[in-house]
Amino acid sequence: MKFTDGYWMPKPGVTVYGCAEIRDISFTENKLTAFIAPFEVHHRGQTLAGPLLTLELTAPREDIIGVKLYHYKNAMPEKPAFELTLSPQKMIFEESESAYTVRAGKMEAVLSKGRFALTINYDGKKLIRSDYKQAAYLTTNDGPFFRDRLDIGVDEYIYGLGERFTPFVKNGQSVDIWNEDGGTSSDIAYKNIPFHISSKGYGVFVDHPECVSYEIATESASRIQFSVAGEELSYYVVGGGSAKAAISNYCKLTGMPPMPPAWSFGLWLSTSFTTNYDEKTVNSFIDGMNEREIPLSVFHYDCFWMKEYEWCNFAWDPAMFPEPQAMLKRLHDKGLRVCVWINSYIGQKSPLYDEAAEKGYLLKRPNGKPWQWDRWQPGMGLVDFTNPDATAWYESKLEALVDMGVDCFKTDFGERIPTEDVVWFDGTDPQKMHNYYAFIYNKVVFEFLERKKGKGNAVLFARSATTGGQQFPVHWGGDCEATFSAMAESLRGGLSLAACGFVFWSHDIGGFEHTATADVYKRWIAFGLFSTHSRLHGSSSYRVPWLYDEESVEVLRRFTKTKNSLMPYLFAQSVKATQTGVPVMRPMVLEYPDDPMCFTLDKQYMFGDSILVAPVFHEDGHCDVYLPNGKYTNFFTREVVDGGRLISGTYDYMTLPVFVRENTLLAMGRDDTAEYDYHENVTIRAYNVTEASIELFDKLGNKQATVTAKLESGEVRFNVDGNAPGIKFETM
Repeated sequence: MKFTDGYWMPKPGVTVYGCAEIRDISFTENKLTAFIAPFEVHHRGQTLAGPLLTLELTAPREDIIGVKLYHYKNAMPEKPAFELTLSPQKMIFEESESAYTVRAGKMEAVLSKGRFALTINYDGKKLIRSDYKQAAYLTTNDGPFFRDRLDIGVDEYIYGLGERFTPFVKNGQSVDIWNEDGGTSSDIAYKNIPFHISSKGYGVFVDHPECVSYEIATESASRIQFSVAGEELSYYVVGGGSAKAAISNYCKLTGMPPMPPAWSFGLWLSTSFTTNYDEKTVNSFIDGMNEREIPLSVFHYDCFWMKEYEWCNFAWDPAMFPEPQAMLKRLHDKGLRVCVWINSYIGQKSPLYDEAAEKGYLLKRPNGKPWQWDRWQPGMGLVDFTNPDATAWYESKLEALVDMGVDCFKTDFGERIPTEDVVWFDGTDPQKMHNYYAFIYNKVVFEFLERKKGKGNAVLFARSATTGGQQFPVHWGGDCEATFSAMAESLRGGLSLAACGFVFWSHDIGGFEHTATADVYKRWIAFGLFSTHSRLHGSSSYRVPWLYDEESVEVLRRFTKTKNSLMPYLFAQSVKATQTGVPVMRPMVLEYPDDPMCFTLDKQYMFGDSILVAPVFHEDGHCDVYLPNGKYTNFFTREVVDGGRLISGTYDYMTLPVFVRENTLLAMGRDDTAEYDYHENVTIRAYNVTEASIELFDKLGNKQATVTAKLESGEVRFNVDGNAPGIKFETM
């Protein structure tokens, strides 16, 4: 939100009380508290009226400094609040003639005496600075607000803030952290995360579930501003020495991502949304894929597995699926897992609506009646997961489906959550619940699957998210158009989400809305199979390749098998991601933080530590890809090229720019399935190796072996420590 008229003047109705002068401080080993006047005090009479602002500095975890500003101490609703894992660090206090300083490990906060300024450093290097009156309490015609403005360096870039489809670099953008259902072609987003990282190697997390408004080099061209309505502002400055480390520390604070099952990395095929389908249609797709030797892992039933107007009733439409349990067994017998679409809405026509309303399981209005509207499902109500009984009831519906043979759920929607004229069961604040609902909705379903099927066997296909949602993978990009532009939008969204610790991500191959040309479809296949999770899904038309052209069949077969063969590498990278929070699909700037050419790249990405991918976004097959310094090997042609430059080329549908970094060991396995033991019968490819290593895992995520390689007397020598039967080696 913008509060000023130009640079100097506040907007009409806005009064700014900026942090100006520290009047007093207190200190314990876990907290520094400063009392700050919004003006410089020249005589005692000025102390007789407020406001007096309070600043608290804490060290909630290693490499993190917490900053809290407030006016009235107990004015704000407490629920809901993000679930944070705190490990308070001891702080050391020092006072000099010019400043108060607190240190915790390598983190340091310096409060200037006289004119207020707050500087936070990591290992002696400045991360952020809030200058005189930039942190402020504001009164407006719409109520009170808090803001802070942190300096942005001349050559500093800001990333993240959730899955944003606008340019990857957020400088020059205004962003509201507010979940909405708006597709992928605007500044509206399904997954809003109040966390950003900087090209300078730090992050800032604003600890507010409600709307957080950002002005990133807009209202003040040299600062990033964030503001919230109310009487307080709380944020965390996250260090670590690099953007990768900052993301890792952020995940340690807000929740580490778990490992999804091995089979989920294979190809998913959907019925699509509004298409007509029954078991015969489903079998024709599955048999068609099998006949064309395209390995398939998961079949997904979208909304119309249930009867129209009755979503959700959690019951198969008997007209289309008269024997669902037998049908699911037949799919399992073919080696497939099954996913079904759900959401947290109960349409009025659903047989479950009256039960849920009578028992108080739906969100209510102040008069005690269920909140309803006609968007998405006529007369729908919203399941109130703050009611434990409602949660148990909802889980019982999921359990019946799992007992029948369903393996996982697509948790759609969760963004259109009302904030006016509603009352939650536990009295939680509706403004804070709007974004937070996505967290509890996906948490309920994911944790149910973990309890039912065991840890390591749970996976979702989720659309909405907020802070902490990385704990409930996988998320997909939402409803995109079937165009090259939308394909690029989807990638930008995925990279922005990755900057917020979401290590697994997918998107609708071929686009969701309308039907792609065969050209777009084939290019999107290549991009989709070089993503952690890969799903063919659309709106009003099927996404099986033979409906486009015969070459699409060849393209899908090639890239599905390529991904399957890369599973030993991809799975190892995924295990590492769950241990660190560093995403598998990652922006170039994370992997090459010292290369300024990588700071703005958003049409290519790293696929794990060692593989660089650049999707093709043009009809003529042309693609420019920037290779940082070093030697790179084209994955498909095995041509070795020097980096530090832009590479231009034209690519047919059977390839795209995929380059392997020097000093890489790449483990390759089977191509007929995504699920196998990734330490058996693998081939280790050594790419321009001097000294390198790789870990091998079984399909349950247990480490089985470490392979090392070293260049000695012009020859690469390999060593295997552990269990890796049938291993082979290639020197590239």
